[in-house]
This record gives sequence, structure tokens and C-alpha cells, in this order.
Amino acid sequence: MSLNLEKEVEASFAFDCEALAKEVVAFVIEHEAFPYEAEVNLTLTDNEGIREINRMYREIDKPTDVLSFPMLSYGQAGDFSALEEDYEDNFNPDTGEIMLGDIVISIDRVREQAAAYGHSEKREFAFLIVHSMLHLFGYDHMTPEDAAVMEPKQKQILEEMHISRDE
Repeated sequence: MSLNLEKEVEASFAFDCEALAKEVVAFVIEHEAFPYEAEVNLTLTDNEGIREINRMYREIDKPTDVLSFPMLSYGQAGDFSALEEDYEDNFNPDTGEIMLGDIVISIDRVREQAAAYGHSEKREFAFLIVHSMLHLFGYDHMTPEDAAVMEPKQKQILEEMHISRDE
């Protein structure tokens, strides 16, 4: 598994954000039984940077906490059976890893939301990566039915990683 981390802003936390990101990405890949070696790009930015990306790609001119840009298409969330059919399009020829997609996180929002929700920045950072990884696997939360699948899965993953709101 490869995690390509780009820091557009200083990301100083009380924890090693790169190590935690790698741990969370690897855990979600294993938890979801993803059958291939994978590559994920993670960009850490600030509210202004994510606002610009949100405006450019979603036509929403305001900051958000996290954006996910999946590289793969799924017939059904979490169904990886058809990925080899598009082998040339899905795999990085240099590494042989499947390219899952890009995650962009606002460091400002990590701090703001951790304070607002009364938990640690570590927990918020990990949650946003779990949330985004599930999007990269085709899960969504836009309908009540989709949310009923994705939200318990997020909670379960964080619990299994022993990352709680109490931190």
C-alpha cells in the first residue's frame, strides 16, 4: 500500500499525521477486504485551499472538512469483482498498485470540528480518512439507505482501531 502525502500547509499535531494516515488507510483496505495492493493520495490543506477545490470541482464556494475523489467505479459499493476488467485504467503501471483516488483534508476543519465535537484532533483526522476511504470504495451517505450502511461501517472501523471520541 502506498500513501502519497502532500502538505500544502503546516500540519503540526500532537500525533504523527503521516503515520496515522498510513495506519488508517491500511486498516480500511484490510477491513473492506480490498484484494489488491493500493495507492491513495492525501493532500492536507487549509480552509481556503479546500474551499477553492470545492468551488472548482463541486461548484460549492465554501470550505468543507474533506473531499474524496474516487478513481474507480463500482456497480455496488464495496464490490471489487469487476476491477480487473479495466486493468489498464485502474492500475499504476509503475507500481502495479490500483489507484483508489484522492483525499483532501482541511487541517483547519480538523481542529475546528475536534473542538466542536469535544474529541481529539487525532480522532477527527482518523474519522475523516475513514470516511473518505469508504467513499473511495463507492460508499455514500446522500440517501438514508446509503447512510444506514456507511455510517455504522465508519463507527465500526474506528472502534476496531480503538480510536474513540473520548480521546
